[in-house]
Amino acid sequence: MNRTHHCSQLRASDSGSTVNLSGWVDSVRDHGGILFVDLRDREGLTQIVFDPNNASLGNKFAQIKPESVISITGKVQVRIAEAVNTNLATGEIEVHANSIKIHNISKTPPFPMDDSADKTSEDLRMTYRYLDLRRSSNTDILKLRHNTCKAIRSYMDENTFIEVETPMLFKSTPEGAREFLVPSRMNPGTFYALPQSPQQYKQMLMVGGVERYYQLARCFRDEDLRSDRQPEFTQLDIELSFVDREEMYALVEGLMQRVWKDVLKVNIDTPFQRISYHEAMDRFGVDKPDMRFEMELQDCDEIFKESSFKVFSSAVASGGAVKAINVKGLADITQGELRNLEDVAKSLGAKGLAFIKSIGDELKSPILKFFSVKEIAALKDRLNVEDGDIVFFAATKWERACTILGRVRLEASQLLVQRGKLNINPYDYKFLWVIEFPLMLYDEDLGRYAASHHPFTAPVEEDIPLLDSDPKKVRGQHYDLVLNGVELGGGSIRIHQPSLQKKVFEDVLQIDPQVVESRFGYMLKAFEYGAPPHGGIAFGLDRMVTTLAQRSSIRDVIAFPKNQRAQEMMTASPGTATTKQLKELHIKVTLPKDENC
Repeated sequence: MNRTHHCSQLRASDSGSTVNLSGWVDSVRDHGGILFVDLRDREGLTQIVFDPNNASLGNKFAQIKPESVISITGKVQVRIAEAVNTNLATGEIEVHANSIKIHNISKTPPFPMDDSADKTSEDLRMTYRYLDLRRSSNTDILKLRHNTCKAIRSYMDENTFIEVETPMLFKSTPEGAREFLVPSRMNPGTFYALPQSPQQYKQMLMVGGVERYYQLARCFRDEDLRSDRQPEFTQLDIELSFVDREEMYALVEGLMQRVWKDVLKVNIDTPFQRISYHEAMDRFGVDKPDMRFEMELQDCDEIFKESSFKVFSSAVASGGAVKAINVKGLADITQGELRNLEDVAKSLGAKGLAFIKSIGDELKSPILKFFSVKEIAALKDRLNVEDGDIVFFAATKWERACTILGRVRLEASQLLVQRGKLNINPYDYKFLWVIEFPLMLYDEDLGRYAASHHPFTAPVEEDIPLLDSDPKKVRGQHYDLVLNGVELGGGSIRIHQPSLQKKVFEDVLQIDPQVVESRFGYMLKAFEYGAPPHGGIAFGLDRMVTTLAQRSSIRDVIAFPKNQRAQEMMTASPGTATTKQLKELHIKVTLPKDENC
């Protein structure tokens, strides 16, 4: 049991040494009575040799099965030249066992314990997550996550930040994402909410004079799940006083440099590129553009504002836009692929997806007959249309047109990658700041403005007078850090003046003053006692590690993730509560009549 080495540590220089190793049996091979066992721990593999003629081993070696837990004592020997395994760190040696202790004999695992398990049902692997974690690919991700957190903490400490834990039981703020509610036994009829973020607490820490705070915070959102979302997740949360946007950019860029250097040994160039929200939408159709390839959206209003094709001309006349994108080399798109792109466009509010193909010296499209020779020539010139290209259009409100073609851009890029016509390097790290978001967006369903980020974001100072006259033109001091099409994090400079914060709540967002007092009264009161200018940012740690590990889902980088139904399969969570528990909480459960609800 007194382990002397781990299973990736021994080398030829250890030949002749007596060692103790412990771990799991990775594989068993019987070569003419001599048993070869690959012993595995979290660090790697060592080949163990069991000789049945060794009386001290008894018949224990016959009980050895894959995934059983054993400890052995033996002597290190150098392998003969033809038996050296150059793919293994310990491949030049083997350990000849003279004693063995079997701690636990394993049943046959329900799925392969190598990378072929990735093809197994995810729910099955989650049910046996303790087995899935034994695979070296998953163990390596947990190590990478640890090293990421270590780099973050080192950098924050060097920059004089204080790590502070904030409460897990918060008050409900239902104007944000859907929350997890926690009933209070000691205060019947009242509920806590698990925090969606420590936003309000960290601002109170600034009022409290902490000045530089950070936390690897657990956060909770009761939302429908996707590959980049979980009901509980970890957030790198940062807030600091007496800061402006330029200082925030420099701080974060230094942090990214540190993490990528410490974890991947990759040097990141700074400063990062910056573009406005409007430019990002106008050029790429999304506020988190992947800058590793071009394929930009083009404005075609001038070309089609007087077109006989009423779909286009009426869009321009009504204040909308005609946007187009040239996907070079995709004129060979299949009907099935074209239908899929059209379905994507329709899901975003389009009635269809107009297109023009360039094949040889000829343009082909059902809408081509509506265009004049002048319009076709201008279009070819504007989009540099060549043989083999296909042009897609969206004609509607500007933001919707951008969004539709932004999704088409991403879907089309994958079709080009599949054809070998576009190379998107996963190791080309294109960091980007997206800035100058609108402070407010008009919510047509609610009939009022809503905060584009959150209601604590400070407006750009010169835009403050527009809060009364034209809120949609007010820019927020909000910034998102984007990497290769993924939003790693976002933040803002905050409002710190009580009068301005109250104005945003009541006059712009039209929140009832009583509701403001109930939910945010303590914050407005705190600001009256000398709140410093402050700002911050938060990063999805799981998302960051997913990017660092080159994985496609954050479930791959979380030790015990939930599936897409928000279930934790291993422990069968969530579960039901007992009658006694519900009675103590003064709660009555009413299940939906339809069991599929």
